[in-house]
Amino acid sequence: MCAQAQVADGSQYEEQEQVIDKLEVFKIKGRDKRGHKILRIIGKSFPGRCASVETVKKYLEEKVYPKLEKKPFSVVYVHTGVQRSENFPGISTLRSIYDGIPMEVKDNLQTVYFLHPDLQARLFFATFGRFLFTGGLYGKLKYVARLDLLWEHVRRNEIEIPEYVYDHDEDLEYRPMMDYGLESDHPRVYGIGGAPAVDSSVSMYSMRCIS
Repeated sequence: MCAQAQVADGSQYEEQEQVIDKLEVFKIKGRDKRGHKILRIIGKSFPGRCASVETVKKYLEEKVYPKLEKKPFSVVYVHTGVQRSENFPGISTLRSIYDGIPMEVKDNLQTVYFLHPDLQARLFFATFGRFLFTGGLYGKLKYVARLDLLWEHVRRNEIEIPEYVYDHDEDLEYRPMMDYGLESDHPRVYGIGGAPAVDSSVSMYSMRCIS
């Protein structure tokens, strides 16, 4: 667990930058089926409470934008396992990061593939998306509920996806209500034949809300 992020300077920036590097939050590798480079973002790895907005903006400016080479690209954002308390930097921070993206980069962005969106994320973007992300970005957002659907747009063998994402995707096949926050994503007790045990201690319904 890391301390709440503050304005970074000197060694603080270097330390926060090393955290982002180590966690591989941002990685440019692979292409979509239109031949565009892929910027993969792992939401669960984003140190929302550790890295200052200045650090993230500087990191993108120095280590991400130059590698896009001023050409069209797409984003694969992996939302699997994101925890609001750990990974969400706040609305004002998101807006600040977005405002700091050069116009050329915004124009070159073709599509944002949002993998494994939960109900909370859908509600957030439905409520704030058009206000936060101006200039047409909201219209480039595509929700992708399953990995199989992502592979229809992205070259599967060219992008690295964490193993826990595959595990979650498999869970969703058997428990589709998790997509809408209507079923717990905690481990459940299964009985004979794979059916949920009657005495499972985990509630079937755990509606998540934006707090």
